[in-house]
Amino acid sequence: MLFKVSEKKIVYSAEPENPKEYTADFDREYSRFAAIYDKAVKLLPCWKTWITSLIPHIEGPRVLESSFGTGFLLMQYADKFETYGIDYNSTMLEVARKNLSRKGIRATLQQADVEALPFEDNYFDTIINTMAFSGYPNGQKAMAEFHRVLKVGGKVLIVDFNYPANRNIFGYLITKFMESAGDTIRDMDLIFHGFPFEFSKEEVGGMGSVHLYIGTKLGNSLDGD
Repeated sequence: MLFKVSEKKIVYSAEPENPKEYTADFDREYSRFAAIYDKAVKLLPCWKTWITSLIPHIEGPRVLESSFGTGFLLMQYADKFETYGIDYNSTMLEVARKNLSRKGIRATLQQADVEALPFEDNYFDTIINTMAFSGYPNGQKAMAEFHRVLKVGGKVLIVDFNYPANRNIFGYLITKFMESAGDTIRDMDLIFHGFPFEFSKEEVGGMGSVHLYIGTKLGNSLDGD
């Protein structure tokens, strides 16, 4: 029997008070540990299982991965679609390019900010984001950009940490650990409900602390539908 945490004790993170400083801190850390991060993602079976859980849901032809890190997930699907990727960290970008080049996998990668995606409206069929949304300084602005560049009927696929639905203590502590490490744990139901998405969610690991969110963009008057 799993010990549970009262729902009254579940408090989501406040948005960072200084978004620029928050982003700069993450950027410095990723630059310092890019090589270690690259090896860890490749070697940790649980991490690979978590992030690859979204692959069956990818629809093309045009796919964007936001915050691709060192490119492990890109190498699992990029050659099957017209694939683009953005990452804020220049060191991660260079490691990812080298990883894809060694495998002979082509994708259009560039450095960019998730809050100002360098793409036109209604451009992508699928947007992918793994273990990164909780590292963004403003969840609403990031989702607004995802929604903007996604086609009507397109999907946004997010894998990230959150509290387990059954509030078991082990999943709760994993999530709290990630929050203590700097992640912003958000109420993703609230984020999705702020935009015209139809969405579902499921727990894919980490004692319920790792969630897969699937959002489908609905048509509305702003999109001309």
